[in-house]
Formats: sequence, structure tokens, C-alpha cells
Amino acid sequence: MSQRHHKSDSKKSEEISLSNAAAHSNTAEMPTGEQEGAKGVEEMPEEEEEEEVFLKFVILHAEEDTDEALRVQNLLENDFGIKPGIIFAEMPCGRQHLQNLDDAVNGSAWTILLLTENFLRDTWCKFQFYTSLMNSVNRQHKYNSVIPMRPLNNPLPRERTPFALRTINALEEESRGFPTQVERIFQDSVYRIQQAIWKETRNTVQRQFIA
Repeated sequence: MSQRHHKSDSKKSEEISLSNAAAHSNTAEMPTGEQEGAKGVEEMPEEEEEEEVFLKFVILHAEEDTDEALRVQNLLENDFGIKPGIIFAEMPCGRQHLQNLDDAVNGSAWTILLLTENFLRDTWCKFQFYTSLMNSVNRQHKYNSVIPMRPLNNPLPRERTPFALRTINALEEESRGFPTQVERIFQDSVYRIQQAIWKETRNTVQRQFIA
């Protein structure tokens, strides 16, 4: 019995060795082109860099109001078709806040200031709205591009709104005239004009950089 088991085990070992040898032989006999092709399947192609898009709007908000800002973004994009937009919290990480603010304001047609109770408590928000207002004054094509908005949740009362913002007609989400306000402000003709200026400015900077 022990001899039969020994012979059986030896035979199985030989079969496994032959099987491994055959697999190695098939791989070795594979043409070089096919081997490179097989390796190429495993390699993922590098993704092309996405082209920058001129946004319809950016929402500047207090850190505590990120969820409310997202809700307003979805409202404008899905209910009114004003897209694409972005909230400041979704700007690229790893860059300075000032750089993100500049890109947000100049890379979009409208700057929406989300006026909530948290807005005035945040020093950064105060800086954001002053910077946005100065930008709209100093650049002719940015005139009337800053839009204060009082959302449904935790809105900032008018009497506590900074004077500089009280001079601008604010979007009032709780108002029955809100849809009409949105249609009157976010016009495609205004967006196309700003988009053309933005593209020309970027092209000029790129030409200067190359030169």
C-alpha cells in the first residue's frame, strides 16, 4: 500500500511540474508584441487635463452655512437651469484663500453672497463681500455682478445687513417674486459677454507667458 501511495504521489508531482512548465513555455513563446499588448491593458491611460469652465455663479458663504449653500446651488441649477455653479467650500484645496477667492469671483459671471446670521460673525466673509464689491466697481464688465441673497434658513435681517449691501437689491428666497428676480438677474446675454471677456483675458495672459 505504501509503495502504491508513493508512486501515486510521484505521478501527481510530475503532472504539476509538467503543467507549470507548459504554462511557462506558453508565456515564453508569446510574441513580443502580444506581451507588450497584454501589459498595456493593465496600464491606465493618463487623463487629459480638464479645460477650465467659466461658471454662471459662485456662492460665498460662512463655513457653518456649507449645507445651506449647497441647497441654494441645487435650487438654482436644477429648478432654474442656471448652471454650472459652485460654492466656495468646493474650491480646490491646497491653495491660498485669496487665490481661490480671486478665481471664484473672476471665473464666474455672478457672485452670490449668502446672507445668514453666520455671515457677519465670520471675518473672512466680511473680507469676501468687500473684495467682491470693489471688484465689481473697478471692472466695468463686473458691474451688478454681486448678488446678496437671503435664503430661507437663518436669513440675516435687513436692519443688520451692512450698509454697503443694503444699497443692492437682494434676492429674497421667501418672497413670492423670487422666481421673477432670478430670471431678471441671471440672463444668458450677460453671461456670454462676461465669458468672452474672461476667455480673451486668459488668452492674453497665456500669450504673454509664452513670449
